[in-house]
Amino acid sequence: MTDWLGLLEAVGDDVTDREREVAELRASGRSITEIVKETGIHLRNVQRYGTNLKRKASAVGYSPEADARGRAPEGYRVKGKSTFYDADGVPIRTWVKTEADKETMARILIERLELGSTNFAPYKSTKGPAQVDDDLLTLLTITDFHLGMYAWAAETGDDWDVDIARDTLLDAVQAMIKGSPKSKVGVLNQLGDFLHFDSLSAVTPMSGHLLDADTRYGKLVDLAIEVMTQTVKMMLARFEVVHVIQAEGNHDMAGSVWLRKHIKHVFKHEPRLTVDDSEFPYYAYLHGRTMLAFHHGHKMKLAQLHKLFASEPRFRAMWGNSDHTYIHAGHLHHEKVVEDGGAIAEQHPTLSSRDAFAARGGWVSMRGAKAITYHKLDGEVHRVTVRPKVSAKQCFNSELI
Repeated sequence: MTDWLGLLEAVGDDVTDREREVAELRASGRSITEIVKETGIHLRNVQRYGTNLKRKASAVGYSPEADARGRAPEGYRVKGKSTFYDADGVPIRTWVKTEADKETMARILIERLELGSTNFAPYKSTKGPAQVDDDLLTLLTITDFHLGMYAWAAETGDDWDVDIARDTLLDAVQAMIKGSPKSKVGVLNQLGDFLHFDSLSAVTPMSGHLLDADTRYGKLVDLAIEVMTQTVKMMLARFEVVHVIQAEGNHDMAGSVWLRKHIKHVFKHEPRLTVDDSEFPYYAYLHGRTMLAFHHGHKMKLAQLHKLFASEPRFRAMWGNSDHTYIHAGHLHHEKVVEDGGAIAEQHPTLSSRDAFAARGGWVSMRGAKAITYHKLDGEVHRVTVRPKVSAKQCFNSELI
């Protein structure tokens, strides 16, 4: 006989109201037919609720009908079980085998990091710059930075480690800010894959491919928080209003979440700063009649993005209220521009070196980062391109459009 109350206890809060109702009625001795008559729930649904509850309990290690009564620890799921039997066929010992539940562990990590960020000393509000041009917005784009990656010049053409990465990023941000007009609005467009890996193991989140890593994940978190906080402070000193986008990438699906949560909490008392805290991996910002749209590029190709932003309900009004639309993506590490469907879609380069996988595969791209300035009515009017490996005073080219 099924222990319905035991199933409810095993799954804890991971149960719907209907599943709980059916389980409690079954535990009271009522048959499926009696439950159908009493509640009006369709027969198939009564059976489905029971099956769903058993499946959830089994996933955490509780399945008495299969001789499994242990509960998997938080962050793990049951992989299988092994049972020893005596000479008479009686089970004498059972081992429940578990493995890491990546989705649950990512959720736990994000919750703990967000909670920890609330303990950081909040950034005190500061005064903005004295003079700015109210019609201008400057967009600083950093994409595919791969902080935490290791590259050896003899193999890849350029060295890359966390120390080089930190200096490269802060120098690039400083150069982009210095070479751009005194815009009222500054947008930090971190387009994804800021982190090279997303867990205690240096592997890609989806496929589990082994990555060349320069540091441990704990140190990577500390460094990411440090350089991103410093970047935001530099922008607040230059722009009257700062908007931050921490886009989801395919290398840092969880990291992009805790990075934006950190910025949101640390700068919560700064009225001049806003953070796009959307869980949707597509983002947009309207500056007068100029629409800026963003996506890492791992879910949809560059040439198709205008269709999504024009049709997606949450962006449709913004698209209709703009005279100029610019879409920004990364992911492929090299530059490309596509104009179609009333929008200009631009794929941005990376500041980082190639890793061994890219070098051995023969993939080559011009490294860099761009700061683009937009007018409320006229669209793009100015851009700065930063290339690494040159002196700080000469590391950008400024072009007036």
